[in-house]
This record gives sequence, C-alpha cells and structure tokens, in this order.
Amino acid sequence: MGTKSHPVWHFFLVLAFGLCFALYGHTQTTARPVPELKAHITDEIGLLTLSQRQNLEKYLADYEQKTGNQIAVLLIDNTAPETIEQYSIRVADQWKLGRKGIDDGVLLIVAKNNPSGLRRLRIETGRGVQGVLTDIRSKQILQDIIAPYFRQNHFYDGLATGITAITATLDKETFPANEHTDRGKNSSSWFPLLIPILFFIFIILRSRSSRRLGKHGHWGTTGIILGGGMHDRFRDHDDFGPGGFSGGGGGFDGGGASGDW
Repeated sequence: MGTKSHPVWHFFLVLAFGLCFALYGHTQTTARPVPELKAHITDEIGLLTLSQRQNLEKYLADYEQKTGNQIAVLLIDNTAPETIEQYSIRVADQWKLGRKGIDDGVLLIVAKNNPSGLRRLRIETGRGVQGVLTDIRSKQILQDIIAPYFRQNHFYDGLATGITAITATLDKETFPANEHTDRGKNSSSWFPLLIPILFFIFIILRSRSSRRLGKHGHWGTTGIILGGGMHDRFRDHDDFGPGGFSGGGGGFDGGGASGDW
C-alpha cells in the first residue's frame, strides 16, 4: 500500500523556510543608521586620540568661523550593506552641511573596515563647492594625499593633510562672507573706543562715591557693574564658536568621489 502524501504539510514547510530566509535577509540588509551630528569630527570607532580629534575639530571650527564653509568628518566601521556612496548621500541629506542657498558643505567619510567593493573613502561635495572642489580634485585628495598615509596606518596625518587640501582648494573660490564673522567684526570694531570713556566714567563715579561715603564708602559695586558689562560684551563672541554645531541647511546632489587605500 503506497504512502500518502501530505501537500498541506509540504506547503507549511516551504512557507516556514521562506519566512526564515526573509527574516535572515532582512537582518543582513538593514541600512546603517546615520549618527547624530554634534561636532565637525564624528569618530565612532576611536580612530583618533582625544587630542587629535580636538585639533581637527578646532581647525574646522575656526575655518567655518572664518569662511562660513562647513566641513565634517565621519569615521565609522563600515557602511554595509550599502556602498559608501549610498551611505554618504544619506548622511549628507540628514546633516545638511553648508549654508542654505549657498550649499558650501563638504563631508569626508572613512569606513575603515568596508570591503573593497564598497570602498572605504568618500568626499561628498555640496552643490555650491563643486565648481572648485571637483570630482577629479576630490579623487586626487583621496588617492594621492590621504591614502598613502592610511596605508601606513597614519590616520591622523592622512586626515589632517587631506582636510588641509580640501580647505586650500575651497580657498580658491570666492564664497559669500560668513554673516557671523562680519557681525562680530562690525559690532566689535567700535568697542575699543569705548574703553577710555568707560574708564573715565568709572573714575568719576568712584571719586563721587568716595567723597559721599567717606573713607569706608563701598564704591566696588560700580566696578562690578562695569566689569560685568565688559565681560558680557566679550562673551558675545562665544556665540560664533564651535559650540552647538549643526548643519546650516545646505544641499547635496551626489557630487564627489570615492577611493580606497
């Protein structure tokens, strides 16, 4: 007597295997999340020491303060399952580096453990800088400047030299002035002229207070007020420093270049 087949059980068995493969495939193809933008240098893999990261951060913050151009560096383990091009444009779209309407942002990504097929270096250029920081120039910076250092595991030297090459290239183009810098200059250009006047007023107030209150008069409060005012005036410049870093609304369209080492 022949063995009866069970088509229903076969169907459920095939369906179970299909679900398993689907779940496995989903875990393998989940896109890597984009990290939050908090600074010019985002090092998720500890590629740099604290002092190295601080040096690069200060350089890029000062450069943004001077020119308005925003350059950010992202150091990650890998971009799998995406290529570095796919991942970097997602990062650029989310971070929005560069000034809105000027689009003068630049993103440098290092995916240290990417396989060769996904590439490990990428410069993503905002629309506004592509005339000077061309795809060819970006490729040269990656392959001729950064990669030789990386092949010797000199990552800080490669990044520092590469970033310098990027800023030197951008300096060949004339971009709209940084409003923050100009406002700081305009508001502070006349302030030194007030110092002699404030000092003269301080002397007069102190003299009057001394005569009115006698030997034990408390004129120090006036000094605190004036001193506090001067302190607040200088503190205003801190608003244009590297603190509170965020993208300025710049746009990207996939321009740039990728490389390896």
